[in-house]
Amino acid sequence: MGLSASTAVAASIGPSLQILGADETTVTIAGVVAIIVLIGLSAFFSSSEIAMFSLARHRVGSMVEEGVPGAGAVSELKDDPHRLLVTILVGNNIVNIAMSSIATGLFAIYLSRGQAVLAATFGITTLVLLFGESAPKSYAVENTESWALQIARPLQIAELLLLPLVVVFDRLTRIVNRVTGGQTAIEETYVTRDEIQNIIRTGEREGVIDEEEREMLQRIFHFNNTIAKEVMTPRLDMTAVSRDATLEEAVETCVQSNHVRVPVYDGNLDNVVGIVSLRDLVRERDYGTGADLEDIVEPTLHIPESKNVDELLTEIQRERMQMVIVIDEFGTTEGLITLEDMLEEIVGDILEDDEEEPFDRQDDGSWLVRADVNIDDVNEELGIDLPEGEELETLAGFIFNRAGRLVDQGETIDYDGVRIHVGEVDNTRIMRARINLLDEEPPAEDQDGKPEPVPDAETAADGG
Repeated sequence: MGLSASTAVAASIGPSLQILGADETTVTIAGVVAIIVLIGLSAFFSSSEIAMFSLARHRVGSMVEEGVPGAGAVSELKDDPHRLLVTILVGNNIVNIAMSSIATGLFAIYLSRGQAVLAATFGITTLVLLFGESAPKSYAVENTESWALQIARPLQIAELLLLPLVVVFDRLTRIVNRVTGGQTAIEETYVTRDEIQNIIRTGEREGVIDEEEREMLQRIFHFNNTIAKEVMTPRLDMTAVSRDATLEEAVETCVQSNHVRVPVYDGNLDNVVGIVSLRDLVRERDYGTGADLEDIVEPTLHIPESKNVDELLTEIQRERMQMVIVIDEFGTTEGLITLEDMLEEIVGDILEDDEEEPFDRQDDGSWLVRADVNIDDVNEELGIDLPEGEELETLAGFIFNRAGRLVDQGETIDYDGVRIHVGEVDNTRIMRARINLLDEEPPAEDQDGKPEPVPDAETAADGG
C-alpha cells in the first residue's frame, strides 16, 4: 500500500506545524476528515476493480443493447481493460499513500517520531484492510452488475484527472510486459466451449438443470464435431426399392419396413438414383395416370462419410430434402441419413414401437447394450472409457477390433476393467452384448460355471 515510503517524511510534519503556529486541534480534525475521505476513495477504487473485472463482457453487451443506464460507460472502460486496471491501481495507491502520510503527521503531533511511524503503519493498515479492501470488495462481489453501473462514470472522471500518470504507467507496464515476455491483454475471449461445458456440469450438480437437459446441451456441443459416418443408418439396415419395381411393390416395401420414404436404386445400392415417398406412391397408385416409379423419384444428395453433420443440416434445409445418401471415397454406398437421425443426435434416440432400448440395466448389475450404439454414448452411460477411432465408432466395431476376427455368440472380451460378453449374432453381425464392470458383481452363472447367455430382443422385452 506504499505506507513505509511516506512515513519518514510525514514524521517531520508535527514540528513543522508548531513552527507555523497552526492550531493542533484544527489540524487533527482536518486530518481525520481527510483520512475518512481517502478511505472512502480507497474503497471506491478497490471495489471498482472487482466489479469491473468480474462483469462478463457478454453481459455488458446485453446491457448496452437493452439501454441500461451506465452500460455504455462500462463498455467503454472495458474496451481497454489494461488502461482501466492502471487507472484503478494508480488511484488506489495515491489515496493509500496520502492516508499514510497524513496519519503519520497527525500522530507526530502527539507522539515521538518512532511511535508515530508505528502507530500510523498499523493503524492505517488496519483501516485500509477493513474499510478500503475487505468490506468494499465483498460488496462488489455480491453486487457486481449494479455496482459496476454506478461507478463507471466516476471511474471515467478519475481516469481524466489522473490521465498523465495513467498514460505513463500504462506505457511503462506494456514495455515491462514485452521485455519479460508477458501478455498485455488482461481479458481474453469472455467464454470458451470448455468453460460452458463446465458450467453445464456444475449446473447439474447444483440442481439448476436436470440430467436430461445436461445431456441435450452436451449433445449440441458434440453435434458440431460429428461426421456423417457416426450418424448414418448403415447400408446393412437400409431398405430400398429397385427402379424397375412397380408402384404396388414400392408401397408394400414402405409399409413392411415402416418407412415413409425409401431410396430408389438402379441395378444395386451403389447406384442410388433418388428417393421416393409413400405419400407420392399412394397418390400416384390410386389417383395417378399410370406413371412408372421412376417418374415420381425425387433427387437426393450423395455426401462423403466424413462430411460435418452441422454443415449437412444447413445444406439439406436449404435444399429441402429429408434423406441423403452417404458414400465412401470409392463412391460405394455406405448408408443414409435422415432428418430424424440428426435430430436424435441432439434429443437422444426417438424409438419406434418395436425398437429396443439402447441400454438395459439388469438385476445382476450388468448392462445389455445394442452393438450399434456409439462408443461415446456407451462411455457416458456406463461411466467407462472404451477407445474409439476412425474404424470403430460403435460397440460392435470395438469388439471386432479387439478380437481381430469375426466373433461368435458367447465369446468374452476384457478391457481395462470392463468385460464384454458377445450376445446376439446375426450371421457376421453383432446385435447385442452384455457389459460388466469388473469391480461390480459378476453376471450369474449356470450350473456348468459359464456366464448365462445374453437374452435376445424378445426375451429382454418380456422381462425374462
